[in-house]
Amino acid sequence: MRALMISPEAPYPAIGGGALRTASLVEFLARRYELDVIVFAQPENASPATHFPKGLVKHVHTIPLIHHGRDLVSKVLRNAMRLLRGVPPLVDRFQGYEDQIVKAIGAAQYEMAVFEHLWCAPLLRVVKPHAKRTCLNLHNIESNLFESYARTDRWPVSMAHRRWASSCRSIEQNLLPQFDSLLTCSETDSASIAGFTKQTFAFPNSIPRVPLPQTAKSFDLVFSGNMEYPPNKAAVGWFAKEIWPLIIAARPDTTWRVVGLHPDSIRSMVANDPRVEVTGPVENAVETLASARIAIVPLRSGSGTRIKILEAWAAGLAVVSTNLGAEGLACAAGKEIILQDTAVNFSQSILKLLNDPTAVAQLGSAGRCLYERDYTWQAAWEKLESAKLFAAGD
Repeated sequence: MRALMISPEAPYPAIGGGALRTASLVEFLARRYELDVIVFAQPENASPATHFPKGLVKHVHTIPLIHHGRDLVSKVLRNAMRLLRGVPPLVDRFQGYEDQIVKAIGAAQYEMAVFEHLWCAPLLRVVKPHAKRTCLNLHNIESNLFESYARTDRWPVSMAHRRWASSCRSIEQNLLPQFDSLLTCSETDSASIAGFTKQTFAFPNSIPRVPLPQTAKSFDLVFSGNMEYPPNKAAVGWFAKEIWPLIIAARPDTTWRVVGLHPDSIRSMVANDPRVEVTGPVENAVETLASARIAIVPLRSGSGTRIKILEAWAAGLAVVSTNLGAEGLACAAGKEIILQDTAVNFSQSILKLLNDPTAVAQLGSAGRCLYERDYTWQAAWEKLESAKLFAAGD
Protein backbone atom coordinates (compact mmCIF):
# COMPACT_ATOMS: atom_id res chain seq x y z
CA MET A 1 0.00 0.00 0.00
CA ARG A 2 1.30 3.44 -0.94
CA ALA A 3 0.93 6.76 0.89
CA LEU A 4 1.94 10.32 0.08
CA MET A 5 2.84 13.17 2.41
CA ILE A 6 3.09 16.82 1.34
CA SER A 7 4.97 19.02 3.80
CA PRO A 8 5.79 22.74 3.57
CA GLU A 9 8.92 22.28 5.67
CA ALA A 10 11.52 19.56 6.05
CA PRO A 11 10.86 17.14 8.92
CA TYR A 12 14.54 16.29 9.27
CA PRO A 13 16.63 17.24 11.14
CA ALA A 14 13.77 16.79 13.64
CA ILE A 15 14.43 20.03 15.53
CA GLY A 16 11.61 22.36 16.51
CA GLY A 17 7.90 21.85 16.98
CA GLY A 18 6.79 21.66 13.34
CA ALA A 19 9.58 19.32 12.27
CA LEU A 20 9.07 17.01 15.25
CA ARG A 21 5.33 16.68 14.64
CA THR A 22 5.82 15.98 10.93
CA ALA A 23 8.70 13.55 11.56
CA SER A 24 6.56 11.61 14.02
CA LEU A 25 3.86 11.16 11.40
CA VAL A 26 6.42 10.28 8.69
CA GLU A 27 7.78 7.47 10.85
CA PHE A 28 4.29 6.24 11.73
CA LEU A 29 3.24 6.12 8.08
CA ALA A 30 6.53 4.62 6.85
CA ARG A 31 5.95 1.57 9.04
CA ARG A 32 2.58 0.94 7.40
CA TYR A 33 2.92 2.15 3.81
CA GLU A 34 5.42 2.57 1.06
CA LEU A 35 5.74 6.31 1.61
CA ASP A 36 6.56 9.12 -0.80
CA VAL A 37 7.18 12.62 0.54
CA ILE A 38 6.93 15.92 -1.33
CA VAL A 39 8.68 18.65 0.65
CA PHE A 40 9.19 22.33 -0.05
CA ALA A 41 12.60 23.88 0.60
CA GLN A 42 14.08 27.35 0.69
CA PRO A 43 16.17 27.85 -2.48
CA GLU A 44 19.40 28.32 -0.52
CA ASN A 45 18.99 25.09 1.46
CA ALA A 46 20.51 21.74 0.55
CA SER A 47 18.12 18.99 -0.50
CA PRO A 48 16.00 17.88 2.49
CA ALA A 49 16.27 14.30 1.22
CA THR A 50 19.80 14.03 2.59
CA HIS A 51 18.52 14.39 6.16
CA PHE A 52 15.88 11.64 6.04
CA PRO A 53 16.87 8.42 7.84
CA LYS A 54 18.23 6.04 5.24
CA GLY A 55 15.62 3.66 3.88
CA LEU A 56 12.71 5.22 5.78
CA VAL A 57 10.74 6.47 2.76
CA LYS A 58 10.56 5.40 -0.87
CA HIS A 59 10.98 8.76 -2.59
CA VAL A 60 11.57 12.34 -1.44
CA HIS A 61 10.63 14.98 -4.03
CA THR A 62 11.89 18.50 -3.32
CA ILE A 63 10.14 21.60 -4.63
CA PRO A 64 12.31 24.74 -4.30
CA LEU A 65 10.40 27.78 -3.11
CA ILE A 66 10.65 31.03 -5.04
CA HIS A 67 13.21 33.30 -3.39
CA HIS A 68 11.74 35.93 -1.08
CA GLY A 69 13.82 38.76 0.30
CA ARG A 70 14.19 38.67 4.08
CA ASP A 71 15.04 42.33 4.59
CA LEU A 72 12.48 44.53 6.36
CA VAL A 73 11.38 46.45 3.26
CA SER A 74 10.72 43.25 1.30
CA LYS A 75 8.73 41.77 4.17
CA VAL A 76 6.61 44.89 4.63
CA LEU A 77 5.81 45.21 0.93
CA ARG A 78 5.05 41.51 0.57
CA ASN A 79 2.74 41.41 3.56
CA ALA A 80 1.03 44.67 2.55
CA MET A 81 0.07 43.05 -0.74
CA ARG A 82 -1.15 39.96 1.09
CA LEU A 83 -3.21 42.15 3.37
CA LEU A 84 -4.83 43.91 0.43
CA ARG A 85 -5.61 40.54 -1.17
CA GLY A 86 -6.80 39.03 2.11
CA VAL A 87 -4.46 36.04 1.77
CA PRO A 88 -2.65 34.85 4.93
CA PRO A 89 1.17 34.93 4.57
CA LEU A 90 1.98 31.21 4.68
CA VAL A 91 -1.05 30.20 2.64
CA ASP A 92 0.22 32.65 0.02
CA ARG A 93 3.79 31.33 0.29
CA PHE A 94 2.76 27.86 -0.90
CA GLN A 95 0.45 28.88 -3.73
CA GLY A 96 1.31 28.41 -7.40
CA TYR A 97 3.14 25.09 -7.19
CA GLU A 98 0.41 22.84 -8.55
CA ASP A 99 2.33 21.95 -11.71
CA GLN A 100 5.36 20.83 -9.70
CA ILE A 101 3.12 18.70 -7.44
CA VAL A 102 1.50 17.02 -10.44
CA LYS A 103 4.91 16.35 -11.99
CA ALA A 104 6.24 14.82 -8.75
CA ILE A 105 3.22 12.51 -8.41
CA GLY A 106 3.19 11.44 -12.05
CA ALA A 107 0.86 8.49 -12.59
CA ALA A 108 1.13 7.22 -8.99
CA GLN A 109 -1.98 6.23 -7.06
CA TYR A 110 -2.09 6.29 -3.27
CA GLU A 111 -4.20 4.72 -0.57
CA MET A 112 -3.71 7.83 1.57
CA ALA A 113 -2.45 11.38 1.03
CA VAL A 114 -1.50 13.42 4.10
CA PHE A 115 -1.09 17.21 4.00
CA GLU A 116 0.90 19.07 6.67
CA HIS A 117 -0.46 22.45 7.81
CA LEU A 118 -3.39 24.43 6.48
CA TRP A 119 -0.84 26.13 4.18
CA CYS A 120 -0.81 23.05 1.92
CA ALA A 121 -4.56 22.39 2.04
CA PRO A 122 -5.29 24.26 -1.25
CA LEU A 123 -3.15 21.63 -3.04
CA LEU A 124 -5.88 19.09 -2.35
CA ARG A 125 -7.43 19.90 -5.72
CA VAL A 126 -4.55 18.44 -7.72
CA VAL A 127 -3.74 15.57 -5.34
CA LYS A 128 -7.22 14.19 -4.71
CA PRO A 129 -7.47 12.35 -8.08
CA HIS A 130 -4.42 10.32 -7.00
CA ALA A 131 -5.59 9.31 -3.52
CA LYS A 132 -8.39 7.13 -2.16
CA ARG A 133 -8.38 9.03 1.13
CA THR A 134 -7.00 12.36 2.30
CA CYS A 135 -5.97 13.66 5.70
CA LEU A 136 -4.94 17.15 6.86
CA ASN A 137 -2.56 17.39 9.82
CA LEU A 138 -3.21 20.75 11.49
CA HIS A 139 -0.23 21.91 13.53
CA ASN A 140 -2.27 24.96 14.56
CA ILE A 141 -5.77 26.22 14.02
CA GLU A 142 -4.58 29.17 11.93
CA SER A 143 -7.65 31.35 12.53
CA ASN A 144 -7.17 30.95 16.30
CA LEU A 145 -3.46 31.67 15.94
CA PHE A 146 -4.03 35.01 14.21
CA GLU A 147 -6.77 35.93 16.69
CA SER A 148 -4.29 35.37 19.52
CA TYR A 149 -1.79 37.65 17.74
CA ALA A 150 -4.46 40.31 17.39
CA ARG A 151 -5.21 40.24 21.13
CA THR A 152 -1.58 40.95 22.08
CA ASP A 153 -0.32 43.21 19.25
CA ARG A 154 -1.01 46.91 18.85
CA TRP A 155 -2.84 48.59 16.00
CA PRO A 156 -2.24 48.55 13.02
CA VAL A 157 -0.58 45.13 13.33
CA SER A 158 -3.56 43.83 15.30
CA MET A 159 -5.85 44.91 12.45
CA ALA A 160 -3.79 42.90 9.96
CA HIS A 161 -3.93 39.83 12.18
CA ARG A 162 -7.71 40.09 12.49
CA ARG A 163 -8.04 40.30 8.72
CA TRP A 164 -5.88 37.21 8.29
CA ALA A 165 -7.78 35.41 11.06
CA SER A 166 -10.97 36.02 9.11
CA SER A 167 -9.33 34.82 5.90
CA CYS A 168 -8.08 31.66 7.60
CA ARG A 169 -11.51 30.94 9.03
CA SER A 170 -12.99 31.19 5.52
CA ILE A 171 -10.32 28.82 4.18
CA GLU A 172 -10.95 26.41 7.06
CA GLN A 173 -14.70 26.45 6.49
CA ASN A 174 -14.22 25.86 2.77
CA LEU A 175 -11.37 23.33 2.63
CA LEU A 176 -11.47 21.32 5.86
CA PRO A 177 -14.76 19.56 5.01
CA GLN A 178 -13.18 18.35 1.74
CA PHE A 179 -10.70 16.12 3.62
CA ASP A 180 -11.69 12.64 4.75
CA SER A 181 -10.07 13.20 8.14
CA LEU A 182 -8.35 15.89 10.18
CA LEU A 183 -5.64 15.64 12.82
CA THR A 184 -5.31 18.31 15.50
CA CYS A 185 -2.86 18.77 18.37
CA SER A 186 -5.46 18.51 21.12
CA GLU A 187 -9.11 18.08 22.01
CA THR A 188 -9.21 21.85 22.48
CA ASP A 189 -8.24 22.40 18.85
CA SER A 190 -10.64 19.68 17.70
CA ALA A 191 -13.52 21.41 19.49
CA SER A 192 -12.77 24.70 17.73
CA ILE A 193 -13.36 23.11 14.30
CA ALA A 194 -16.11 20.72 15.33
CA GLY A 195 -18.44 19.83 12.48
CA PHE A 196 -15.96 20.43 9.66
CA THR A 197 -15.54 16.70 8.96
CA LYS A 198 -16.89 13.43 10.31
CA GLN A 199 -13.41 12.37 11.44
CA THR A 200 -11.46 14.87 13.52
CA PHE A 201 -8.92 13.23 15.78
CA ALA A 202 -6.56 14.68 18.41
CA PHE A 203 -3.05 13.46 17.55
CA PRO A 204 -0.90 14.98 20.31
CA ASN A 205 2.42 16.64 19.74
CA SER A 206 5.15 14.38 21.03
CA ILE A 207 8.89 13.82 21.03
CA PRO A 208 11.01 10.65 20.87
CA ARG A 209 11.50 8.89 24.17
CA VAL A 210 14.86 9.83 25.68
CA PRO A 211 16.53 8.88 28.96
CA LEU A 212 16.35 11.36 31.80
CA PRO A 213 19.49 13.53 31.49
CA GLN A 214 21.98 13.54 34.34
CA THR A 215 23.18 17.08 33.80
CA ALA A 216 24.66 19.51 36.31
CA LYS A 217 22.54 22.58 36.98
CA SER A 218 24.23 25.75 35.76
CA PHE A 219 21.21 28.05 35.21
CA ASP A 220 18.04 28.84 37.16
CA LEU A 221 15.61 29.57 34.31
CA VAL A 222 15.42 28.53 30.67
CA PHE A 223 13.20 29.48 27.74
CA SER A 224 13.46 27.59 24.45
CA GLY A 225 12.06 27.95 20.95
CA ASN A 226 12.47 29.53 17.55
CA MET A 227 12.96 33.19 18.41
CA GLU A 228 11.73 34.30 14.99
CA TYR A 229 8.31 32.79 15.74
CA PRO A 230 6.11 35.74 16.86
CA PRO A 231 4.64 34.11 20.02
CA ASN A 232 8.13 33.19 21.25
CA LYS A 233 9.55 36.61 20.51
CA ALA A 234 6.62 38.29 22.28
CA ALA A 235 6.99 35.91 25.24
CA VAL A 236 10.65 36.82 25.72
CA GLY A 237 9.77 40.51 25.46
CA TRP A 238 7.00 40.27 28.07
CA PHE A 239 9.14 38.22 30.45
CA ALA A 240 12.16 40.53 30.07
CA LYS A 241 10.14 43.70 30.58
CA GLU A 242 7.51 42.73 33.14
CA ILE A 243 8.61 39.58 35.01
CA TRP A 244 12.41 39.44 35.03
CA PRO A 245 12.82 42.74 36.94
CA LEU A 246 10.55 41.42 39.72
CA ILE A 247 12.63 38.25 40.00
CA ILE A 248 16.04 39.89 40.12
CA ALA A 249 14.80 42.50 42.58
CA ALA A 250 14.12 39.65 45.00
CA ARG A 251 16.98 37.37 43.94
CA PRO A 252 19.72 39.36 42.16
CA ASP A 253 21.82 36.24 41.52
CA THR A 254 19.13 34.50 39.41
CA THR A 255 20.31 33.40 35.95
CA TRP A 256 18.32 32.91 32.74
CA ARG A 257 19.22 31.12 29.52
CA VAL A 258 17.38 31.63 26.19
CA VAL A 259 17.88 28.74 23.77
CA GLY A 260 16.85 28.33 20.14
CA LEU A 261 16.97 29.34 16.51
CA HIS A 262 17.42 32.97 15.40
CA PRO A 263 18.74 34.35 18.72
CA ASP A 264 19.42 37.77 17.17
CA SER A 265 15.66 38.33 17.02
CA ILE A 266 15.50 38.77 20.80
CA ARG A 267 19.05 39.66 21.79
CA SER A 268 18.32 43.38 22.16
CA MET A 269 15.58 42.61 24.70
CA VAL A 270 18.11 41.26 27.21
CA ALA A 271 21.21 43.19 26.16
CA ASN A 272 23.81 44.17 28.75
CA ASP A 273 22.47 41.83 31.45
CA PRO A 274 25.27 39.45 32.47
CA ARG A 275 22.74 37.18 34.18
CA VAL A 276 21.11 36.31 30.83
CA GLU A 277 22.73 34.03 28.26
CA VAL A 278 21.32 33.92 24.73
CA THR A 279 22.25 30.68 23.01
CA GLY A 280 21.62 29.72 19.41
CA PRO A 281 20.25 26.37 18.23
CA VAL A 282 21.52 23.30 20.06
CA GLU A 283 21.89 19.72 18.90
CA ASN A 284 20.15 18.17 21.91
CA ALA A 285 17.38 20.36 23.33
CA VAL A 286 16.49 18.05 26.22
CA GLU A 287 20.11 17.82 27.43
CA THR A 288 20.50 21.59 27.20
CA LEU A 289 17.26 22.30 29.06
CA ALA A 290 18.32 19.91 31.82
CA SER A 291 21.11 22.34 32.78
CA ALA A 292 18.44 24.67 34.22
CA ARG A 293 16.16 24.29 37.22
CA ILE A 294 12.92 25.75 35.88
CA ALA A 295 11.53 26.06 32.34
CA ILE A 296 9.46 29.19 31.74
CA VAL A 297 6.71 29.40 29.11
CA PRO A 298 5.35 32.99 29.28
CA LEU A 299 3.35 32.69 26.06
CA ARG A 300 0.39 34.99 25.50
CA SER A 301 -0.34 34.06 21.88
CA GLY A 302 -0.21 30.91 19.78
CA SER A 303 -2.15 27.77 18.93
CA GLY A 304 -1.55 24.03 19.04
CA THR A 305 0.48 22.57 21.91
CA ARG A 306 4.02 23.39 22.98
CA ILE A 307 6.89 21.07 22.21
CA LYS A 308 9.00 23.24 24.57
CA ILE A 309 6.94 21.98 27.53
CA LEU A 310 7.30 18.34 26.45
CA GLU A 311 11.07 18.79 26.13
CA ALA A 312 11.19 20.39 29.58
CA TRP A 313 9.22 17.49 31.07
CA ALA A 314 11.53 15.03 29.32
CA ALA A 315 14.44 16.87 30.98
CA GLY A 316 12.76 16.51 34.37
CA LEU A 317 12.25 20.26 34.81
CA ALA A 318 9.65 22.12 36.78
CA VAL A 319 7.59 24.26 34.37
CA VAL A 320 5.93 27.62 34.97
CA SER A 321 3.61 28.63 32.12
CA THR A 322 0.68 30.81 31.23
CA ASN A 323 -2.62 29.01 30.75
CA LEU A 324 -2.42 29.62 27.01
CA GLY A 325 1.13 28.25 26.94
CA ALA A 326 -0.09 24.92 28.30
CA GLU A 327 -3.38 24.90 26.36
CA GLY A 328 -4.34 21.46 25.08
CA LEU A 329 -1.92 19.52 27.27
CA ALA A 330 -3.46 16.97 29.62
CA CYS A 331 -1.72 18.25 32.73
CA ALA A 332 -2.91 19.28 36.18
CA ALA A 333 -2.01 22.71 37.52
CA GLY A 334 0.04 22.35 40.66
CA LYS A 335 0.96 18.74 39.91
CA GLU A 336 2.87 18.66 36.60
CA ILE A 337 2.97 22.40 35.94
CA ILE A 338 2.43 25.82 37.52
CA LEU A 339 0.04 28.09 35.62
CA GLN A 340 0.02 31.88 36.02
CA ASP A 341 -1.17 34.65 33.71
CA THR A 342 -0.05 37.89 35.36
CA ALA A 343 3.50 39.17 35.66
CA VAL A 344 3.30 39.40 39.46
CA ASN A 345 1.92 35.88 39.93
CA PHE A 346 4.33 34.45 37.36
CA SER A 347 7.32 35.96 39.15
CA GLN A 348 6.07 34.91 42.59
CA SER A 349 5.66 31.31 41.46
CA ILE A 350 9.21 31.26 40.10
CA LEU A 351 10.62 32.78 43.29
CA LYS A 352 8.72 30.29 45.42
CA LEU A 353 10.17 27.38 43.43
CA LEU A 354 13.69 28.79 43.55
CA ASN A 355 13.37 28.78 47.33
CA ASP A 356 11.94 25.24 47.47
CA PRO A 357 14.14 22.59 45.78
CA THR A 358 11.78 19.84 46.96
CA ALA A 359 8.84 21.37 45.10
CA VAL A 360 11.04 21.79 41.99
CA ALA A 361 11.98 18.12 42.14
CA GLN A 362 8.37 16.99 42.64
CA LEU A 363 7.10 19.05 39.70
CA GLY A 364 9.91 17.84 37.47
CA SER A 365 9.31 14.20 38.39
CA ALA A 366 5.56 14.46 37.77
CA GLY A 367 6.15 16.12 34.42
CA ARG A 368 8.63 13.43 33.42
CA CYS A 369 6.07 10.72 34.28
CA LEU A 370 3.38 12.45 32.21
CA TYR A 371 5.76 12.75 29.25
CA GLU A 372 6.66 9.06 29.43
CA ARG A 373 3.00 8.05 29.60
CA ASP A 374 1.35 10.34 27.03
CA TYR A 375 3.81 12.41 25.02
CA THR A 376 6.42 10.13 23.49
CA TRP A 377 6.19 9.23 19.80
CA GLN A 378 5.19 5.70 20.73
CA ALA A 379 2.36 6.91 22.97
CA ALA A 380 1.07 9.21 20.20
CA TRP A 381 1.30 6.40 17.62
CA GLU A 382 -0.76 4.13 19.84
CA LYS A 383 -3.52 6.75 19.81
CA LEU A 384 -3.40 6.86 16.02
CA GLU A 385 -3.61 3.07 15.91
CA SER A 386 -6.70 3.10 18.10
CA ALA A 387 -8.36 5.67 15.83
CA LYS A 388 -7.80 3.44 12.77
CA LEU A 389 -7.55 6.47 10.50
CA PHE A 390 -4.63 4.92 8.65
CA ALA A 391 -5.70 1.28 8.58
CA ALA A 392 -4.82 0.11 5.05
CA GLY A 393 -7.83 -0.75 2.97
CA ASP A 394 -10.44 0.75 5.33
